[in-house]
Amino acid sequence: MRRAAVSLLLAPLLLTPALAGCTSGAPGELDLKVGGPFGARPTIVFPDAKPMAGLQVDELAAGKGEPLRADDVAIVQYTAHVWDGRDNRLVDSSFNRGTPAAFPMGELLPGLERALKGRRVGSRVIAAIPPGDGFGANPPQGVADGEELFYVVDILGAHRKGASVESRGGTLAGVRVGGGARPALAVPAGPPPATFAAKVLARGDGRAARAGQLVVTQYEAAVWSRRSVFDATWTGGGPKAFKLGDGSVIKAWDKALDGVPVGSRVLMIVPPAYGYGRAGHPEYGIKSSDTLVFVVDLIAAY
Repeated sequence: MRRAAVSLLLAPLLLTPALAGCTSGAPGELDLKVGGPFGARPTIVFPDAKPMAGLQVDELAAGKGEPLRADDVAIVQYTAHVWDGRDNRLVDSSFNRGTPAAFPMGELLPGLERALKGRRVGSRVIAAIPPGDGFGANPPQGVADGEELFYVVDILGAHRKGASVESRGGTLAGVRVGGGARPALAVPAGPPPATFAAKVLARGDGRAARAGQLVVTQYEAAVWSRRSVFDATWTGGGPKAFKLGDGSVIKAWDKALDGVPVGSRVLMIVPPAYGYGRAGHPEYGIKSSDTLVFVVDLIAAY
């Protein structure tokens, strides 16, 4: 469960004319160069000119994996620049942070959505995005109104809305989890345990998740005292991705998922000290005294 909101929203190859194969606008003789292999930080040499008008897109490497569909969560490495024909400054880069990013399809900038939809895992896509297909009149810090963006995006993975781990279900401290593709939490009456506990209900055979990695999950969460679910990705739009070990998820997740192989289903009992602490989580009606219950499917780790 995320603690706070996430930030902004990826052999040398030569592109001349610039952004050939664009989705709109005529290609121009702009000597734009994007170098480096898929999955590695790209080198970009901008021309001394602004891009052509309109959204322009090209695929520099064609992947052979699954195509991105509406509602998928794409896992990407990316870099984003302002393309102004002067300093072409860097705005954001997952390569620099050392961890891939999650791009939920259907929630991206319009130009980025059009550039990535239908592209296959393993593809490197570049896009020059005009303001009307980008942040519009309300850009975030680091981007000024009216500035053009340039993205390089490497698509590492795609995860479907219904992704799940098959399990026979199980119990922990009286909490029951049903089996099947989508688990169902049943919290018993009475007071919760005072200590944190976690149990792997189904152990996968993938790589072990480690601190510093981006993990892709499905989960269902309940407040013990109310015996009711307050959040569930299976009904909330699809998988969610979080980075382990950097404070972006509650302490329980860092503790329970570290070392667990991909393909596992994990059940957690989370007292306040391992959850939202004294602050609680007012958005979900969680008080400082509330013990929580999570069942988490570990779909992937990057």
